[in-house]
Amino acid sequence: MSEVVDHLAELTGFRDRDVMDVTLVSALRDLLEPSSVAIYRCIGEAGHERWLTRARLCADDVVATADPLWMEPERLPLAQDFPERLECMRSRTVLQWQLAPALEAVEAEGAANPAPGLWINLFPIATEREVVGVVEVHSLSRLKSKSQRMVSSVLRIYHNFQGLLDYSERDTLTGLLNRKTFEESFLKALGELAANVSSGVMSHDEGEGERRHEHGQPQYFLGVIDIDHFKSVNDRFGHLIGDEVLLLLSRLMRSSFRFHDLLYRFGGEEFVVLMRCDVGLDAAQAFERLRHNTEHYAFPQVGRITVSIGFTQVRVGDSPAAAFERADKAVYHAKDNGRNQVHNHADLVSAGQMQEVTQLSDMELF
Repeated sequence: MSEVVDHLAELTGFRDRDVMDVTLVSALRDLLEPSSVAIYRCIGEAGHERWLTRARLCADDVVATADPLWMEPERLPLAQDFPERLECMRSRTVLQWQLAPALEAVEAEGAANPAPGLWINLFPIATEREVVGVVEVHSLSRLKSKSQRMVSSVLRIYHNFQGLLDYSERDTLTGLLNRKTFEESFLKALGELAANVSSGVMSHDEGEGERRHEHGQPQYFLGVIDIDHFKSVNDRFGHLIGDEVLLLLSRLMRSSFRFHDLLYRFGGEEFVVLMRCDVGLDAAQAFERLRHNTEHYAFPQVGRITVSIGFTQVRVGDSPAAAFERADKAVYHAKDNGRNQVHNHADLVSAGQMQEVTQLSDMELF
């Protein structure tokens, strides 16, 4: 019992979800001593779902493996290729079966490759809103009822703690990340950029003061999204309809961006996106996709709504305030020039339509 308590204390000692998933599979491996244990999340749009490995440990592994969050979905296993996982999610029940001795294991990148004779044990992972994935345990013998109950109990604690994180980190109306979680994610992005600089994979682009990444190295972009004439929506239709517009826009954002792009509501009608792309054109296309989807969506009672969007590349040494200010300046340029537009701050500076923003300290914004 003390071993279980120790693992639960470690599991709830982190606010980083990546670390929590690794801690969860480590705890289950120590408690069950299985052949392997893994967390698989079902991601992607309906009809095109894929399995993302969040954390996986085999019996002799020193560290857990995982799929990068920014991996192209096409490289991940199709959800339909693992129907038992889908059934576990649908039924919200534990599934357990033994592979037939003559069954050949299926090869799939990012997925476990179980040997014949192993027992497969699936446990659903749920959030407050939905079932998002499964814990998959491979064992040499059938998990006893006591072990199954222990895993289910650990997952309930995991679920409850994730719910507490959601409550503190997410906007209550839209479910998007809230403003206070932004700085931590931004600093993580800066850390990755700094690591790339130190390893010599980035070079300075003197023309725009931006960073150019070589050999397919990623960049980060920060976008600010503002609903055009939102005050008139509240004035004409009331705040309940205004809240519905905000909620529907958040859903459009989820469908317009990738599963690993970080989406925030900063307050009122202002939203922020922090995204990882290989080139600036990819970021521009993503923001244009949201602009287009919003313009062509029929908002109940309100009708047509548009958004103005400004974005900027995150630079090594940036502060959250400085990057936000550049993107925000681009938003104001869009509003001053007709609204319903997407503008890159660097392009505006290069065209002489805007001056470079002076570096701000974090205290000026956050």
